[in-house]
Amino acid sequence: MSSRLAPIPYDEWDFEALAEISPGIKPPELSVVAFFAHHPDLAKAFLSWNRYVNSRRSTLPRPVREIAILRVAWRRRSRYEWAQHLRIARRAGVDEGTIATIRSGERAGFPGLVIAAVDEITDGSAVSDSTYASLAAELSERQLIDLVFLIGTYSLLSAAFNTFRVELDPGLDASDMDTRGFDSSKHDQKG
Repeated sequence: MSSRLAPIPYDEWDFEALAEISPGIKPPELSVVAFFAHHPDLAKAFLSWNRYVNSRRSTLPRPVREIAILRVAWRRRSRYEWAQHLRIARRAGVDEGTIATIRSGERAGFPGLVIAAVDEITDGSAVSDSTYASLAAELSERQLIDLVFLIGTYSLLSAAFNTFRVELDPGLDASDMDTRGFDSSKHDQKG
Protein backbone atom coordinates (compact mmCIF):
# COMPACT_ATOMS: atom_id res chain seq x y z
CA MET A 1 0.00 0.00 0.00
CA SER A 2 1.24 3.46 -0.80
CA SER A 3 1.20 6.46 1.46
CA ARG A 4 -2.00 8.45 1.75
CA LEU A 5 -0.01 11.70 1.79
CA ALA A 6 1.43 13.30 -1.31
CA PRO A 7 5.22 13.58 -1.16
CA ILE A 8 6.74 16.94 -0.28
CA PRO A 9 10.04 17.61 -2.04
CA TYR A 10 12.93 17.43 0.41
CA ASP A 11 14.09 21.00 -0.29
CA GLU A 12 10.61 22.26 0.74
CA TRP A 13 10.67 20.69 4.21
CA ASP A 14 10.63 23.01 7.23
CA PHE A 15 14.03 21.96 8.57
CA GLU A 16 13.69 24.11 11.69
CA ALA A 17 10.50 22.28 12.69
CA LEU A 18 12.16 18.92 12.02
CA ALA A 19 15.39 19.77 13.88
CA GLU A 20 14.58 17.49 16.83
CA ILE A 21 15.02 14.43 14.58
CA SER A 22 18.71 15.15 14.09
CA PRO A 23 19.85 18.17 16.12
CA GLY A 24 22.63 20.13 14.47
CA ILE A 25 22.37 18.50 11.06
CA LYS A 26 19.90 18.45 8.21
CA PRO A 27 17.33 15.68 8.81
CA PRO A 28 17.67 12.48 6.79
CA GLU A 29 15.25 11.68 3.97
CA LEU A 30 13.42 8.99 5.93
CA SER A 31 9.74 8.18 5.59
CA VAL A 32 9.03 9.17 9.18
CA VAL A 33 10.64 12.59 8.67
CA ALA A 34 8.75 13.03 5.40
CA PHE A 35 5.54 12.24 7.30
CA PHE A 36 6.22 14.95 9.89
CA ALA A 37 7.14 17.41 7.12
CA HIS A 38 3.40 17.58 6.37
CA HIS A 39 2.68 19.32 9.68
CA PRO A 40 5.62 21.44 10.90
CA ASP A 41 3.89 22.82 14.02
CA LEU A 42 2.89 19.38 15.23
CA ALA A 43 6.31 18.03 14.26
CA LYS A 44 8.16 20.60 16.33
CA ALA A 45 6.07 19.91 19.44
CA PHE A 46 5.83 16.14 19.11
CA LEU A 47 9.42 15.47 18.07
CA SER A 48 10.69 17.32 21.12
CA TRP A 49 8.65 14.97 23.32
CA ASN A 50 9.64 11.90 21.31
CA ARG A 51 13.29 12.84 21.64
CA TYR A 52 12.91 12.64 25.42
CA VAL A 53 11.36 9.15 25.42
CA ASN A 54 14.16 7.90 23.16
CA SER A 55 17.06 9.63 24.87
CA ARG A 56 19.32 8.97 27.80
CA ARG A 57 17.15 11.41 29.74
CA SER A 58 14.49 8.69 29.93
CA THR A 59 14.99 6.64 33.07
CA LEU A 60 14.34 3.38 31.21
CA PRO A 61 17.35 1.44 29.90
CA ARG A 62 17.47 1.26 26.09
CA PRO A 63 16.73 -2.49 25.89
CA VAL A 64 13.60 -2.08 28.04
CA ARG A 65 12.38 0.78 25.84
CA GLU A 66 12.94 -1.30 22.72
CA ILE A 67 11.09 -4.32 24.13
CA ALA A 68 8.10 -2.08 24.87
CA ILE A 69 8.24 -0.32 21.50
CA LEU A 70 8.47 -3.60 19.59
CA ARG A 71 5.53 -5.08 21.49
CA VAL A 72 3.44 -1.98 20.78
CA ALA A 73 4.42 -2.21 17.11
CA TRP A 74 3.54 -5.91 17.04
CA ARG A 75 0.18 -5.43 18.75
CA ARG A 76 -0.70 -2.36 16.65
CA ARG A 77 0.56 -4.05 13.47
CA SER A 78 2.80 -1.07 12.75
CA ARG A 79 5.09 -2.29 10.01
CA TYR A 80 7.17 0.90 10.05
CA GLU A 81 7.75 0.90 13.80
CA TRP A 82 8.44 -2.83 13.85
CA ALA A 83 11.01 -2.73 11.06
CA GLN A 84 12.71 0.43 12.32
CA HIS A 85 12.90 -0.62 15.97
CA LEU A 86 13.84 -4.22 15.28
CA ARG A 87 17.12 -2.88 13.95
CA ILE A 88 17.49 -0.47 16.91
CA ALA A 89 16.61 -3.19 19.45
CA ARG A 90 19.25 -5.54 18.11
CA ARG A 91 21.87 -2.78 18.35
CA ALA A 92 20.72 -2.17 21.96
CA GLY A 93 21.38 -5.83 22.81
CA VAL A 94 17.88 -7.32 22.58
CA ASP A 95 18.52 -10.91 21.53
CA GLU A 96 16.56 -13.07 19.08
CA GLY A 97 15.00 -15.09 21.92
CA THR A 98 13.52 -11.92 23.42
CA ILE A 99 12.33 -10.80 19.99
CA ALA A 100 10.55 -14.17 19.59
CA THR A 101 8.98 -13.62 23.02
CA ILE A 102 7.79 -10.18 21.94
CA ARG A 103 6.10 -11.77 18.93
CA SER A 104 4.51 -14.61 20.91
CA GLY A 105 3.43 -12.53 23.88
CA GLU A 106 4.94 -14.99 26.34
CA ARG A 107 4.91 -13.53 29.84
CA ALA A 108 8.12 -15.06 31.23
CA GLY A 109 10.80 -13.10 33.07
CA PHE A 110 11.25 -9.35 33.02
CA PRO A 111 10.54 -9.03 29.26
CA GLY A 112 7.22 -10.73 30.01
CA LEU A 113 6.36 -8.01 32.52
CA VAL A 114 6.99 -5.34 29.89
CA ILE A 115 4.90 -7.33 27.39
CA ALA A 116 2.10 -7.62 29.97
CA ALA A 117 2.17 -3.86 30.54
CA VAL A 118 1.94 -3.16 26.81
CA ASP A 119 -0.88 -5.67 26.33
CA GLU A 120 -2.87 -4.45 29.30
CA ILE A 121 -2.56 -0.79 28.28
CA THR A 122 -3.39 -1.69 24.67
CA ASP A 123 -6.45 -3.69 25.71
CA GLY A 124 -7.76 -1.75 28.69
CA SER A 125 -5.88 1.55 29.03
CA ALA A 126 -4.37 0.55 32.38
CA VAL A 127 -1.92 -1.87 33.94
CA SER A 128 -3.47 -4.42 36.32
CA ASP A 129 -2.62 -4.39 40.02
CA SER A 130 -0.64 -7.62 39.75
CA THR A 131 1.42 -6.45 36.77
CA TYR A 132 2.00 -3.09 38.44
CA ALA A 133 3.21 -4.75 41.64
CA SER A 134 5.61 -6.97 39.69
CA LEU A 135 6.93 -4.04 37.65
CA ALA A 136 7.26 -1.87 40.79
CA ALA A 137 9.54 -4.54 42.26
CA GLU A 138 11.86 -4.10 39.25
CA LEU A 139 11.49 -0.44 38.26
CA SER A 140 11.56 2.88 40.10
CA GLU A 141 8.53 5.13 40.22
CA ARG A 142 9.98 7.35 37.49
CA GLN A 143 10.76 4.34 35.33
CA LEU A 144 7.15 3.16 35.68
CA ILE A 145 5.91 6.59 34.59
CA ASP A 146 8.35 6.63 31.66
CA LEU A 147 7.20 3.14 30.64
CA VAL A 148 3.52 4.12 30.52
CA PHE A 149 4.28 7.29 28.55
CA LEU A 150 6.51 5.35 26.15
CA ILE A 151 3.76 2.81 25.49
CA GLY A 152 1.26 5.61 24.88
CA THR A 153 3.64 7.48 22.60
CA TYR A 154 4.30 4.47 20.40
CA SER A 155 0.63 3.53 20.34
CA LEU A 156 -0.05 7.01 18.96
CA LEU A 157 2.78 6.80 16.43
CA SER A 158 1.61 3.36 15.31
CA ALA A 159 -1.94 4.66 14.76
CA ALA A 160 -0.67 7.64 12.77
CA PHE A 161 1.79 5.64 10.67
CA ASN A 162 -0.81 2.95 9.95
CA THR A 163 -3.52 5.50 9.09
CA PHE A 164 -1.34 7.48 6.70
CA ARG A 165 0.48 4.37 5.46
CA VAL A 166 4.00 5.55 6.13
CA GLU A 167 6.16 3.47 3.83
CA LEU A 168 9.21 1.50 4.91
CA ASP A 169 12.56 3.10 4.22
CA PRO A 170 14.91 1.27 1.85
CA GLY A 171 16.65 -1.59 3.65
CA LEU A 172 13.88 -2.12 6.20
CA ASP A 173 11.88 -5.34 6.20
CA ALA A 174 8.62 -6.07 7.99
CA SER A 175 7.78 -9.29 6.15
CA ASP A 176 7.64 -11.13 9.48
CA MET A 177 4.55 -9.04 10.33
CA ASP A 178 2.45 -10.94 7.80
CA THR A 179 -1.06 -10.67 9.23
CA ARG A 180 -2.10 -14.21 8.32
CA GLY A 181 -3.27 -15.89 11.49
CA PHE A 182 -3.12 -12.71 13.56
CA ASP A 183 -6.11 -12.24 15.81
CA SER A 184 -6.06 -8.71 17.19
CA SER A 185 -8.34 -9.75 20.05
CA LYS A 186 -5.57 -11.98 21.42
CA HIS A 187 -2.25 -11.05 22.91
CA ASP A 188 -0.08 -12.97 20.50
CA GLN A 189 0.39 -14.26 16.97
CA LYS A 190 0.07 -17.94 16.18
CA GLY A 191 1.39 -19.27 12.91
